[in-house]
Amino acid sequence: MLFYTHSGLRYLVLLVGVLTLGYACYGVVTGRTYDRTMLRLARTFAGLTHFQLLLGLVLLFAQRFYPALIGHIIPMVFAAAAATVVPAVMRRREPAARTWIPHVVTTLLALALMVAGIFAIGRSPLGMSGQ
Repeated sequence: MLFYTHSGLRYLVLLVGVLTLGYACYGVVTGRTYDRTMLRLARTFAGLTHFQLLLGLVLLFAQRFYPALIGHIIPMVFAAAAATVVPAVMRRREPAARTWIPHVVTTLLALALMVAGIFAIGRSPLGMSGQ
């Protein structure tokens, strides 16, 4: 059951990541001023990524370890770090100093690392497969 929760939650994580990336790109293209919605989306993406990482760690200790998991775990940890850095920094900046580009770069990096981590265990980011 935990495996299916972890596997299914990736759709929500990827969806929120794509929404975050899309909103940040929209902000860059239109030249809008930075707003709270961007910060909320980025925090939601980071929070869901952390929850997914926590489920993965619990799953790691609950099931059998195999070497391909190393190629899954490492990119996922770095993806969680990438998703966390910008919202933490932007929260501390003055509103006038907040920009969209860091969100574009780190969200794209986090999503790329997530996809690489999913492929590392022989699964598809959008496909569902049994254990």
